[in-house]
Amino acid sequence: QVQLVESGGGLVQPGGSLRLSCAASGSIFRIYAMGWYRQAPGKQRELVAATTSGGSTNYADSVKGRFTISRANAKNTVYLQMNSLKPEDTAVYYCNAAVGSTPYDEYDYWGQGTQVTVSS
Repeated sequence: QVQLVESGGGLVQPGGSLRLSCAASGSIFRIYAMGWYRQAPGKQRELVAATTSGGSTNYADSVKGRFTISRANAKNTVYLQMNSLKPEDTAVYYCNAAVGSTPYDEYDYWGQGTQVTVSS
C-alpha cells in the first residue's frame, strides 16, 4: 500500500501565494507520474498540473504562468507553488501519483485533499 499525505493548504488573499506538498510513503518501487487535481464545490475534479518521472510537466490553461509543479524524487515528494492566486482557485486540492510497488505493476493513488481558499 502507498499513502499520499498533503500539506500546505489554507486561506490566502487574492494575489497571494501558497505552496502545497505531497509526500508518498509505503511500498514504493517506482513513482511514475505525480500531479495535482482540484475540485471546487459543484464542479468536477480537474487536473491542475502533473509531472512525469523524467521531469516533463503540463498545466491547466487556467494556471499557466502562475503555478509551478516540482518534484523531489529522493523524497518521493511533489510540490505545487501557487502564485497570484485568484478566488476562482478556491477548491480542495488533491495529490495523485502513479506508483509501482514492484517492477511489474502500477496503481493510481490519491491523497486526502487539502483546502485552498482565496478570499479577502
